Amino acid sequence: MGIPNLLRFMKPFIEPVHIKKYAGQRVGIDAYSWLHKGAYSCSMELCMSPRSPGARRYISYFMHHVNLLRHHKVVPVVVFDGGSMPCKSATDEDRHKKRELSLVLGKEKLEQGDKAAAIDHFRKAVQITPSMAYQLIQVLKTENVEFVVAPYEADAQLAYLATLDADQGGIAAVITEDSDLIAYGCTAIIFKMDRFGNGEEFIMEKTLETVKDGLCFQDFDQNLFTGMCVLAGCDFLPSVPGIGTKRAYSLISKHKNIDLVLSTLKLDKRYSVPDDYIDSFWKTLAVFNHARVYDVKSKSLKHLKPLEERYLNYLAGDLDILGPALAPSMARAIAEGRLNPVTMETFEQFSRTISSIEFIDTSALNVANQYGSQEILTQESSITICSSEESRDDITAFAVDEITSGEQKGNKGVLALGKFLPQKHSSPAVEYKEVKPKNTPDNNPFKKRKLPSDQGQVPNQNELVIDLDEEEVVLCSSLSRESVDPAESLERNGVSAGLCWPLTQESVASIPNERSSKRQSQQKAFRNKTNKNKDERSGLLKFFMRL
Repeated sequence: MGIPNLLRFMKPFIEPVHIKKYAGQRVGIDAYSWLHKGAYSCSMELCMSPRSPGARRYISYFMHHVNLLRHHKVVPVVVFDGGSMPCKSATDEDRHKKRELSLVLGKEKLEQGDKAAAIDHFRKAVQITPSMAYQLIQVLKTENVEFVVAPYEADAQLAYLATLDADQGGIAAVITEDSDLIAYGCTAIIFKMDRFGNGEEFIMEKTLETVKDGLCFQDFDQNLFTGMCVLAGCDFLPSVPGIGTKRAYSLISKHKNIDLVLSTLKLDKRYSVPDDYIDSFWKTLAVFNHARVYDVKSKSLKHLKPLEERYLNYLAGDLDILGPALAPSMARAIAEGRLNPVTMETFEQFSRTISSIEFIDTSALNVANQYGSQEILTQESSITICSSEESRDDITAFAVDEITSGEQKGNKGVLALGKFLPQKHSSPAVEYKEVKPKNTPDNNPFKKRKLPSDQGQVPNQNELVIDLDEEEVVLCSSLSRESVDPAESLERNGVSAGLCWPLTQESVASIPNERSSKRQSQQKAFRNKTNKNKDERSGLLKFFMRL
């Protein structure tokens, strides 16, 4: 996928970066690159039982990264691949055959009991389908994450968005694993971003102005740079045998003219150049410069860049090479995720795969909307997606993974969160039931505790305590009206604000201080009553001992 060895060749111009650099800016996401990586964790399920809950773990992976961006105040813009480009049909067919072979080998290894080898083959066999993208789109909609389905290549759509200003829907950078974005001339690209936000950044403008490790692109313009990438080989056109990235750079750097490079290559007896290579080369270059993309403003297709006359001559009127034309209504339906870009059919037939029973627990959405958060639960594993808008103190949050295994559940960070905030329930009636000690972990902040009988002891303010007379649960929180920033208060207590429900000044102020003073007086009265009973029992005991 992409230009072979291009990233390795351009390594001197690629620098480490953290996603927080783009805080406050819009960043495009090559959706299929994250979908492929997320599918590795459930490749066997996708190949053997694609409709099972376990086959949807790629959504958890994807949404973790989306919420990572939002935590660092980066606005994600997710772009999905659409239909296949005609000039890429040979490459797509070859990849399809390889996936089918890997699927057969994976099943054979699984039957032989070699699960590790089977999973390795299943990972090579996984194909990201429009229906998988559609399931993710439903989650993005509920989370109010901006997305668009490209009519054809997501790379071209991302490169187009990179040319627009932010107020027109433009993006400042692209997160991808595909080096084709360099050939499309994207201004800023982040490769190999991990789950913590660290990645590798390529800046086109700096590259064209810098000399590093003997590589100089100061005499290159964008067209020459793209020509070098095409000459090295890409998904649309294989390279001439013997021509790689280094050789392509040398030829372009020496002649600084694409026509002269192609003529020299044709006359050089060291290389076997196909008869139609030059014609195919210019058509491929036209795709990188003028592919059809979706324009959100006009809600129709347009070219990445205005078509130049010389490319019209090379294409000989066959503009379908740039992506077949689509009616505005179809282009809009594809872009909005309502129409399958491959089969041109609606997605209604896939609605059962993402129903509230099988995938999304819609009962939690009402509570989530109230607090600016949403919970998305699966049957075997679940993710809690926490988000908030700027109007809620600009507090954003990560996705908290809940891992279910048999009858036990591990919830990272949620037990710590329970010390500060009461549980949110979708149903109005809440029933508190005492949990047996053997099933209650020692660090459970919600288990019932007896009030201390010793007058010298003071109840922990961060615990939920039970009034034995009234059976009423009260949260005595260290947070008060004078708290300046809820997020800072959580951090001081050792809990990351990213793991918590969005907490606003209003929600903090809503905890009455009067309740705390009332509780203290009730506790004092209870201790006095307990001590009095003890004194009475002690007096009776002494009386009978004298007898």
